[in-house]
Amino acid sequence: MCTIKALTVLLLIQLISHCSRKYLLKVSPFGTKEYIIIIAPNYSLLDGQPRQKFFRKDYTFLEDSQAFYKIHTIHKTWQDAKKRCQMEGASLFYAEDEIEADAVQGLWNKTQPQFAWVYVGISDLLAKGVFETVDGRPVLDIYNNWGQGEPNDADGNEDCVILRRDNTLNDDKCDRKYPFICKKSLLYLDWNTLCDIPDPSYVFNKDLGKCYKFHLTPMNWTDAHAMCSIEQSYLAIINSQAEADYLVKVTEEAPKSKIKGNFLSGAVYLGYHNRDDDGWKTIKGTTLEESGYTGWGNQQPDGGVNEPCGSMFYNGRLNDLGCHQKCFFICEHDIGLLNSAVEERFGVME
Repeated sequence: MCTIKALTVLLLIQLISHCSRKYLLKVSPFGTKEYIIIIAPNYSLLDGQPRQKFFRKDYTFLEDSQAFYKIHTIHKTWQDAKKRCQMEGASLFYAEDEIEADAVQGLWNKTQPQFAWVYVGISDLLAKGVFETVDGRPVLDIYNNWGQGEPNDADGNEDCVILRRDNTLNDDKCDRKYPFICKKSLLYLDWNTLCDIPDPSYVFNKDLGKCYKFHLTPMNWTDAHAMCSIEQSYLAIINSQAEADYLVKVTEEAPKSKIKGNFLSGAVYLGYHNRDDDGWKTIKGTTLEESGYTGWGNQQPDGGVNEPCGSMFYNGRLNDLGCHQKCFFICEHDIGLLNSAVEERFGVME
């Protein structure tokens, strides 16, 4: 047994990478409670999660197809469904073959039997009558069990495809709102080991013990907040001067000048607001004083009820903005490698 005190995540990973046998590691990360973590021969932290068959908590892994699936119950148009899957690091599902169609049908029947059909990742939006998948494959190369008389392009505007409960395909109008299924293949799972998240673009800061991602697609504050949440993260909250300095560095290094379009430069959205007009709070409900950083810019905040959303000037000082403004933003991710994620997926002995 190896006993390690006050071990950083990075050091732990470097140690385990040299382990070839089964080890029991007694870890006391960052001065918190101790854990016993079992590293079995079939698991390597450097390999990420593929061997453990984990993608996200809200996705289900199916052995028959070696992929992860999520049935979305909030109905969306086909285009919005496609976009939502992409935001989650997945793609709008289509079945490769009958085996996968049957496997997904089983998950569907077990978890959401009330739905008569769902959107799938097939359309003829690029060329009328030429049905292709979201990744450009001809429909003839995948599962293509059309319903009787389908596709029929009723009224001349049925360009998107649904999968029905009898495992048949049907063309339908793309602007109708239906439930849909997202898919992530195990083969294409790219796990960010340091950040314990399926997104390699998050960067681990060993001094702060957290991960960050600078988003170069400007959004309004609400959409930025939603984007971070979809990525299993949150709009960044500054808890110290050191963290503010690091976010300034991240902002300086981001290739902002390459981004064109109509958006507000000079500030990035962060995770605090005064939208309920009872004082500035973080998205976690704490005041700025409680969060540890109140470094407002000169004469800020100055917008009153017209600027209730929080941002940071490029120099690290806080600034209020109108929530409708489109800006760059930073997402922050708390690492679950040595706590909840380990407990839930592998079990912990205390």
